[in-house]
Amino acid sequence: MTPNGVNGDGQAQGSVAVLGAGSWGTALAIQLARVGRSVRLWSRDLEHVRAMRRARCNARYLPGVELDPAIEPIADPAAAMQGASRILVVTPSHAFGETLDAIADHVTTETGLAWATKGFEPGTGRFLSALARDRLGDAIPLAAVSGPSFAGEVARGLPTAVTVGASTPEFGRAWAELLHGSSFRAYYTADLNGAQLGGAVKNVLAIACGMADGLGLGDNTRAALITRGLAEMMRLGEALGCQARTLTGLAGMGDLVLTCTGDASRNRRFGLALGRGGSADQARAEIGQVVEGVDAAEEVMRAAERAGVEMPISEQVHGILFKGWNAAKGVRVLMEREPKAETD
Repeated sequence: MTPNGVNGDGQAQGSVAVLGAGSWGTALAIQLARVGRSVRLWSRDLEHVRAMRRARCNARYLPGVELDPAIEPIADPAAAMQGASRILVVTPSHAFGETLDAIADHVTTETGLAWATKGFEPGTGRFLSALARDRLGDAIPLAAVSGPSFAGEVARGLPTAVTVGASTPEFGRAWAELLHGSSFRAYYTADLNGAQLGGAVKNVLAIACGMADGLGLGDNTRAALITRGLAEMMRLGEALGCQARTLTGLAGMGDLVLTCTGDASRNRRFGLALGRGGSADQARAEIGQVVEGVDAAEEVMRAAERAGVEMPISEQVHGILFKGWNAAKGVRVLMEREPKAETD
């Protein structure tokens, strides 16, 4: 066994604890089982766990996809962690800190900590890695799984590629090898901050694109929002020490394009509902799951203001969500801004 908890061919030994049994957590549990891992899939909801055990599927969040026999739904976080050689947190960002508190005693330098949660620490605009460092200390290796990956497609085995950003190249490679399979390609990078930034900001921009489509503004507008949204992401990334090549890769541009154009995107669907005149509460009720871009809009603006970075698209989304700004007027404001060099 190496210091990273992998054997000679780079694969982790023992079970993998997947904490969070929403659609994405379940999809990643299915992928891990698909490539031969034993998985304990934790949900805080005992009735949800019992339903998954009875039906051998996650009917609440990922209906119609069978759970591999290697996946054990479980409601006790301590039992989920027992004997685990790897730990993957896939809870919403607002529950990330609470989850860390529940598992901190079980996280070691050998298990490390990985997450597929996309967002910032609520109330601070900090990366989730900063929160993990506060709770777990500097010795624990960290990794974030990010990239263009709808849960339903991963669960059904459709081809997907992601990036693992990690605190060390060795830990990133270990997680990439753990996830990698015939239909699931995993890359790795030491740019942990870049992987986290792309996965959070793209949700805000997807709401903007959804609103534009809901308003019937056409394909040209959507393309402009995606492109200029990427420019916003890269400006903030530069200020926060992220690598440009990470943000033009799978964790940045790749995830941005998918989330802004794919109708399986909760953030895009939320924006569509707002653009068509629905309320935020109505949109949330219709979607039935967490819309990460709503909270992310506040945290992106906190991070942008702290870094002194201009993000006009994200600012309009934030104003529409939290200040009562008008969606149609927001697009006009963006289009009427003064001409400038595109690459400034």
